[in-house]
Amino acid sequence: MKPKKPLWLLTSLLFLGSFLLGQVPGQKPMGRERMRENINKLRLLRMTEVLELTEEQTAKIYPAYYRVEKEKRGIILTLNREISDLKSLLAGTDAKEDQIASRVKTIKGLKGDLAQKDQEFEAFLEKSLTETQKAKYLIFSVEFYRNLGEKLNRARVMPRDKREN
Repeated sequence: MKPKKPLWLLTSLLFLGSFLLGQVPGQKPMGRERMRENINKLRLLRMTEVLELTEEQTAKIYPAYYRVEKEKRGIILTLNREISDLKSLLAGTDAKEDQIASRVKTIKGLKGDLAQKDQEFEAFLEKSLTETQKAKYLIFSVEFYRNLGEKLNRARVMPRDKREN
């Protein structure tokens, strides 16, 4: 069953609008974790619409996507701690080369783990999509993050008083 485009378009626009505006005046700014979660939800909504996923495909892809993202979130938290520790180590006067090398090796390994998780999801999609959907996904992936980056940059440079109106 195909989703109705006007409904998906409206939902996506409302979601994106609330995401880019950030918050209601007087509330705390959106945290990184919440922002990452919103981006993931938006990506899945747009991907479902663009690829015209069936209900069966959606039922398989969504859980796999969230599982991979949860695993990536754990890796990112560890990576952030390791980077913070490396910064502290470098700021100290008694940093030893072997300690620095160990941290660098760990950080590189974690970055590799993140790339592996992305590849794992891509491989899952390869098995789950039709050839046409695979082609659409390649285009969607590039355009989604490019458009998101542009919108976030515009939101960053927009004066705060205009964002709140």
